[in-house]
Amino acid sequence: MFKRLFIPVFILAVAAFRLPAQAADVLDRIVATVNGHIILQSDWEDEINYEACANGRSLSALTVADRKAALDRLIDQELLREQIRSANLQHASPEEVKKRVAEIQKQYPDSYAEGTWQTLLNRCGLTEAALENRIQTDLDLMRLVENRLRPTVSVDAKSIEGYYNQELLPQLRQSGSQDVSLSEVTPKIKELLTQLKMNQLLAQWLQSLRAGSEIRNGAFEASAGGQAQ
Repeated sequence: MFKRLFIPVFILAVAAFRLPAQAADVLDRIVATVNGHIILQSDWEDEINYEACANGRSLSALTVADRKAALDRLIDQELLREQIRSANLQHASPEEVKKRVAEIQKQYPDSYAEGTWQTLLNRCGLTEAALENRIQTDLDLMRLVENRLRPTVSVDAKSIEGYYNQELLPQLRQSGSQDVSLSEVTPKIKELLTQLKMNQLLAQWLQSLRAGSEIRNGAFEASAGGQAQ
């Protein structure tokens, strides 16, 4: 039941590593620029491929809205990359990268057979080295957000008790699960509420970064929150 308490810490999958384009017949073109930094069609396709693979989704199931969201993520990622360049940040360790790779692989139980994982990566347009480099950057950018936003978040006892009474207990009872004490779940609720607040702060931070940036989106007429032209 407590798995329902946990949501992603961040509202976007942060990433920056450019994966090698797998489809040689794709003609690259500029789809957006962020403060003069070019985002290519191949970057966009790589983002779509990676997100589908990392989340266990089929490419054929992705909608136009999914593709637009992927391009918006690339724009946000570039804005965060500009911030990370000036930050004194400790990079994610190889162990952290391997752990994340293992989490992704768990979504594909059949991938543990010999050669199957590599076949899956190839189908996603990825190599194992490219995947690890991509995850390295994901983790670094997530750490940037953690370091900047978590210290500004405070969750009081009243908020924790409110979530317990108004959200958790009704969920438990609806599912037929046994009630748990407030003291038992306080740390998990506090972390959940912290994450929710961080999501809100991240959205505001990105909106501010977009407002102060020159963003040109050639794939869609406008990019929410920025000076898209």
